Amino acid sequence: MKINIKFSIITVTLNASKLLEKTIQSIVFQSIPLTSNIEYIIIDGKSTDGTLNIIKKYELYINQWISELDDGIYDAMNKGLKLATGDYVWFINAGDSIYSKRTIQKIVDKLDENHLPDIIYGETEIVNSEGFFLGPRHLKVPKMLTWRNFCMGMLVCHQSFLVKQSIVTLYNVQYRFASDYDWCIRCMKKSNFIYNSCLTLSCFLKFGVSTINRKKSLKERYRIMCNNYGIVFTLVCHFWFAIRFLYCKIFIKKKYLFI
Repeated sequence: MKINIKFSIITVTLNASKLLEKTIQSIVFQSIPLTSNIEYIIIDGKSTDGTLNIIKKYELYINQWISELDDGIYDAMNKGLKLATGDYVWFINAGDSIYSKRTIQKIVDKLDENHLPDIIYGETEIVNSEGFFLGPRHLKVPKMLTWRNFCMGMLVCHQSFLVKQSIVTLYNVQYRFASDYDWCIRCMKKSNFIYNSCLTLSCFLKFGVSTINRKKSLKERYRIMCNNYGIVFTLVCHFWFAIRFLYCKIFIKKKYLFI
């Protein structure tokens, strides 16, 4: 049975001409009909490096795009949310990509139109700037997800976290590097049905904003955890994070550790 669902896919970019085209191609070349199932929105922060030329190259496939100054990545993402009209919002920012050409079709094939989830989530592959696979995220997604699971870190990558438009909330721009973590928790608190797609949904660029600003991101995540889980429990969790980090460093030797 054909399910009439529209995904608002939002790409935020700034001076990412070397990365953006692969991101766009992963969206506009999906096997599912672009006109009926995908609304594509690009929010550019007034790039000066040729990014706009790439956007214009694919303009026929893009429903809306703007290029203007913003107050950081989460302000830009809020602009995208305000423009979105689909059933679900999905952020695939410059450098990231949807996992395969059939990913959206596979998601739709799994859904029941009479019982649509509030949140759809899945696994993520890590890639470098050349698009080569580095492997899956070290943190595996839980079989059943609730907002309480995020006390152990961002167990689901933001790029593999689709939220129903009816429960979407804006990002808190007071957080400059970890507002996606806060946003996911707030969305999950509002949801009644969180669905594990059991699919790999996206590819995440290793050197994203929160990865480059690692220490600042972790400080913000600590504040977010204290607000949601309490100070004592947050301290206990961080003791476990330290043990997990040392174990991975010694025995697994992963180069990309995500808390």
